[in-house]
Formats: sequence, C-alpha cells, structure tokens
Amino acid sequence: MGFSFSDEEQADAAAEKARRSRAAAAAPKIPQACRDNLAGKKVMVVMGARQQNGYAADQSRFGPHFNSIDRRLKAYGIRTFTQEEIRSHIAQAEVEAYFRNDVDGALAASNKMGAQLVLRGAISSRSAINPVLRIPEVYVSIGFALLTAGGETISEAGASSESYSGTDTYAMAATLVEEQAGGVVSRLVTGYCRQLEGRGRNSGQN
Repeated sequence: MGFSFSDEEQADAAAEKARRSRAAAAAPKIPQACRDNLAGKKVMVVMGARQQNGYAADQSRFGPHFNSIDRRLKAYGIRTFTQEEIRSHIAQAEVEAYFRNDVDGALAASNKMGAQLVLRGAISSRSAINPVLRIPEVYVSIGFALLTAGGETISEAGASSESYSGTDTYAMAATLVEEQAGGVVSRLVTGYCRQLEGRGRNSGQN
C-alpha cells in the first residue's frame, strides 16, 4: 500500500489527540462545564517587574516565565498567544496598560489581539542582608491575576520565595515561576470556575 498525505494527516491528528488527552490528564480536575467553557478560550499572558517608577514590561525579557505559565494553561485546552504574536500586534505602551490599571488601554490591546482573558504576572523584589551569614539576599514575589479583556480581576494567586543569593531578579523569578506555576494556574482557573458557577446560579434564579 502506497504512502498518502491522508495517512500522514490521520497520524498527525491522532498524535495531537493523544497529546491533548495527556495534557488534560495532567491538569488538576475542574468541573466539566468549566473545562468546556475554557476550551479554546484565547488568553494573553503578560509579565512585568516592579521598579521605582512603575513596571518594566518588555516582554522579550520574560521568555522563561512565559513558557512555564503557557504550558500549564494549555493543559486546560486554553489557546495562548506567543510572545512574538503579542509584540507584532500591540505596542509596548499597550502592554503596560495592564500594569497601570488603564481600562481603556487594556481593552484596546485585548481587542487587537482578540484576547478574551489576560493573565498578568507582576514581579516584586526586595533585598536584605542575611543576619547570620552577613551576605545580601533577594526576596522575590510574583502576583498573578486572571483578568477580563478590559483588565478587571477575575481571580488572583501569588508565588513567593524564601530568599535567593545573587542580584539577577529576572532569573530568580523565572526559577520561582517554574517551581510554582502549576499551583498558580490551578488557583487562577479554580477562581474562574467559581465565578462562572456563580453566574450560572444567578441566571437560573432570574
């Protein structure tokens, strides 16, 4: 029997179905109605680091952080945008709107991307001298929020470190995200499901 493209396409489709099944099995359990609602939902992930004069939100600096969150979102069947897609569709000032609580700017950016939800990660850090070892240490925390297209908060989750030695906050934050991303995304999604369930109850009472 000769080779045909249809055979190859069927094999690719089967492999993709198997991949999705593995991802779904790896994701924490949520109500089926919520999983169905999230399937194919378009979510944009943006990261920023707090500075004295606001946030540094150049997305090219957050590749590892983005990848850790992206993998966990896809386990729920969510569609995410690559960082290249984000940079090619919206301006830096529009990304920063999510960190300035600029509702109009956030909504404009989401509309350009076609994003239905936004996952925002805001990195904060502080330094201190270890009282025993007398060496500088950096404490890193990240506040994550799942937002509507217009920047309204749906659910929140945090990740924090005890301490790191060194000065590369971005690298420390990347390690922290990778270690805690599973729990963070699970809490954000669970919060989304609770809100969805609440809307369903309210509509049923009307």
